[in-house]
Amino acid sequence: MNRFPVATTLFSGLLIGLCVTATAVAQPPTEEDFYKLTDLQIPEGELLEVGAVQLMSDGRLAAATRRGEIWMIDAPLADEVPAKNFHRFAHGLHEPLGLTEKEGWLYVTQRPDVSRLRDTDGDGRADEFEVVADGWGITGDYHEYAFGSKFDANGDIWVTLCLTGSFSSKALYRGWCVRVTPDGKTVPTTSGIRSPGGMGSNLAGDIFYTDNQGPWNGTCHLKQLIPGKFVGHPGGFEWYEQAEEVLGKRPQEPESNTRSLDQARKIPEFEVPVVMFPYNKMGKSASGVTCDTSGGKFGPFAGQMFVSDQSASTVMRVYLEKVQGHYQGVCFPFRKGFGSGNVATEVTSDGSMFVGGTNRGWGSAGRDPGSLQRLNWTGKVPFEILEMRAAKDGFDLQFTEPVDPETAGNVDSYKMETYTYIYQSSYGSPEVDHTTPKIVSATVADDGKTVHLEIDGLQEGHVHELHSDGVKSAAGNPLLHPEAYYTLNYLVQ
Repeated sequence: MNRFPVATTLFSGLLIGLCVTATAVAQPPTEEDFYKLTDLQIPEGELLEVGAVQLMSDGRLAAATRRGEIWMIDAPLADEVPAKNFHRFAHGLHEPLGLTEKEGWLYVTQRPDVSRLRDTDGDGRADEFEVVADGWGITGDYHEYAFGSKFDANGDIWVTLCLTGSFSSKALYRGWCVRVTPDGKTVPTTSGIRSPGGMGSNLAGDIFYTDNQGPWNGTCHLKQLIPGKFVGHPGGFEWYEQAEEVLGKRPQEPESNTRSLDQARKIPEFEVPVVMFPYNKMGKSASGVTCDTSGGKFGPFAGQMFVSDQSASTVMRVYLEKVQGHYQGVCFPFRKGFGSGNVATEVTSDGSMFVGGTNRGWGSAGRDPGSLQRLNWTGKVPFEILEMRAAKDGFDLQFTEPVDPETAGNVDSYKMETYTYIYQSSYGSPEVDHTTPKIVSATVADDGKTVHLEIDGLQEGHVHELHSDGVKSAAGNPLLHPEAYYTLNYLVQ
């Protein structure tokens, strides 16, 4: 009896089973494959709750904490950063939320002022402290945060001053942005701020900050700070009397229960949010702002901005463009899984992103009450939508890798809806004014990386939520993050 056919059948079946098993366990790429998190080991018994960081010119990392301390961390770019590398540099400050360095001084933005400090005797501890500017008020209300920028091209530090609580301004310039000049003057700059969570500049040096959901903010936003402008919350309007010499008369009062873009058409000073972060979908407490200035050392997103979220313990990616003279743009998910509630966020020139966080009693997806971490690119390029740009009749999508023309050119690979938020004096807003634009066509360009989506039904003042789940790369990979949220304030002419 010939038994070879049976053996062959059994062997073939075993091979098929192995192939099926291998296919079943194959996992799609994850964020960790492209961006690796490294914990900086905080000394035992210390709770840092980092709100600002600065990579110093000597290679140390300065970290300011909610509890009024500044720590210096040796060799922060090493593969491992043990607790012994942490050294307390200063203490006794008032919730510092801004750090920047210049000419041997570390400048600190804290609730009542911008100060500078340095170590003159080389023992690793600050021994000289100077107040640079304190031209604003403070009542002691827990909500009166003050976030400071890095130095701008003029040598100014921009400071965003949170309101007293959510609704009112009980001290000078609360609810404003001011600039601190190199000679220590405080210059009122922009009104309309509610509750900032962080600030930073783009490659062009323009200054942006995050504002959080609440009165006059239907959701969390990224907003540009422009001298003379109003960014939405009228709670600090009374201080125009003090600022009139610089900014002129107070703007017209906005009308509640409207839409922000409609009010901007009536109030010349009103600059609407650059990006609306859809509530819950992209977190619910926008915070730190940074820009990738590393020239590609942080991956394929050189020149783009990143915004963290305290509640979700995430970092989002933001691409901006100018349309009709105004910035607007799109946010994408980027990296989740941070240890605490992200606040401080900074990309350094070597291509590292430092992220510090706190739960601060609010809670966050990351369960650590206070963490300090470093994020680095692994060298692998994720398949992502690199840019989403507004076009006259839709959007242009540029991808990080060549696309599969069949899936990328199929309108069924995409879904889009739009919505906006109520601009009102009461707290927050649901999504409103939903529409479902029609995706008429999807055309793959000759470069293999760009797709033009022709859209019937673009909506000014709306978030355009795009899902590209059906798109595959030429190598057959799905998008790492198929979601994109474009804030279309102005149409391309």
